[in-house]
Amino acid sequence: MQFMAFLKSEHPAVHAPAPNPGWALFLDIDGTLLDIAPTPDEVHVPESLTQTLLQASAWLGGALAVVSGRPFAQIDRLLSPLRLPGGAGHGAALRLPNGKTEAAGDTYAVPREWRTLLRNAVQQWPGVVVEEKPHGVTVHYRAAPERKDDVTDLVTKLTARDPDSFEALPARMACEIRHRTLTKAVIVRSLMRHKPFKGRIPVFVGDDVTDHDGFRAAEEKGGIALDVAVAFDGRPAAVRGWLEHFRNEGMD
Repeated sequence: MQFMAFLKSEHPAVHAPAPNPGWALFLDIDGTLLDIAPTPDEVHVPESLTQTLLQASAWLGGALAVVSGRPFAQIDRLLSPLRLPGGAGHGAALRLPNGKTEAAGDTYAVPREWRTLLRNAVQQWPGVVVEEKPHGVTVHYRAAPERKDDVTDLVTKLTARDPDSFEALPARMACEIRHRTLTKAVIVRSLMRHKPFKGRIPVFVGDDVTDHDGFRAAEEKGGIALDVAVAFDGRPAAVRGWLEHFRNEGMD
């Protein structure tokens, strides 16, 4: 009966299960809660989203986290006034349920020399944008798709300088460089050791390659991996519509 209610929604979930108050919910942001924009700064946050997340979190007893490649400064600005537990920088920073934040050391950050090389290279490639983060770097070519091979080649060559520590990951119209130990799985495993997440069923919702680590971590603990492309027909609007039912359930 609960699942059938989704079918009447303006943005119905396709294969997503009905909400369960025993879940610990982990949500990616870009491409999952928010539609992908030409640049990271241009994303649109629906007015209702923060209230939806707040009420869904309350229904789950506080066991709702956001897990993103963005730094916490950007996450908190996008979801203001919320300061949810979760992870930033693909696992470079962790915010515990009590609000305490932990971060990886500088040795896990992409070397300054690589960052300089990337910035210098994209000056010759109009439309390509370097998004620098405290520990990682993402190079976006959405506005210049013809530069995909150039960007991929450069990022691959840089990570080949220290392949034991860093890796190149394909993203949606972008390439990322991150330390191999900083993954979204770290966030899931860490938070699942703390109340109110501890003892619950982890459910991870994400849309791209960097979310696969989170998927595996959730499944390792008997949880559920929900790929936006499969469970929500690739539509963040459907994810948001699904979350509305957490709120509605909590209001009944």
